[in-house]
Amino acid sequence: MMACSAATWRLLLSGPASGALNMALDEAILRAVAAGQAPPTLRFYAWDPPCLSLGRGQPQSDVDAEALHRAGYGLVRRPTGGRGILHIDELTYSVIAPESEPRVADGIIESYRRLSAGLTRGLEILGIHDIVADQRVENRNTHGPVCFEVPADYEITAGGRKLVGSAQMRSQGVVLQHGALPLCGDISRICLYLASHPDRDRVRRRATTLAEVLGRVVSWNEVASGIRAGFSEALALHFDEGELLPKEQKSADKLHLEKYASAEWIELV
Repeated sequence: MMACSAATWRLLLSGPASGALNMALDEAILRAVAAGQAPPTLRFYAWDPPCLSLGRGQPQSDVDAEALHRAGYGLVRRPTGGRGILHIDELTYSVIAPESEPRVADGIIESYRRLSAGLTRGLEILGIHDIVADQRVENRNTHGPVCFEVPADYEITAGGRKLVGSAQMRSQGVVLQHGALPLCGDISRICLYLASHPDRDRVRRRATTLAEVLGRVVSWNEVASGIRAGFSEALALHFDEGELLPKEQKSADKLHLEKYASAEWIELV
């Protein structure tokens, strides 16, 4: 892995928000970075209400809409690929930086490997040491609807079970990578809200939560602090804690209403 010169990024600690607003915020920041109006940004956020997110090309027919409605949970389509994630009891991160930034340069695989180093170091700081993040995944089934059932290349596993699910897109010369770190609870809950009702025991065998690995529940703030420190140490980053720019908030509000909360976007596939 190439060494990077020290750099300063913005850190955003976002309050809990709906799925549509969270996706709108990520895209609004991407647009601001592309326009040279905002610096590279690491954002940590949560979801309220809990929300099932579909990958960019995943069919809406994968969802048990009635079960999701009964639970009072949201539904959103991500701008990135991958499969379904139930965002509940988790810390979500997003990295948004120009493609020229050394930490995300040289394509998807290399940038995944570099950013995984920051995530891995953060998990080590939190007390996890049985981590694998630097390997290709062979002979995996790519057709199921559950993101956490199978790790992708260079994603993070602990004790052989997937712990962090990430996805990336590149647009307007900017990289957006976001991912979910489940903190606690039953990792198989997503199966209740998918039309095919996948085998919950199989998901539990293949995925895990931070609390299950550590044997204790860790607060959102503690995890955010640990992952921030991991990015700082592994990737030579200094973080200035900041806020959204007014232009970013205005853009996010527009994207929220006109794109991510719209039936047309959710029903896209």
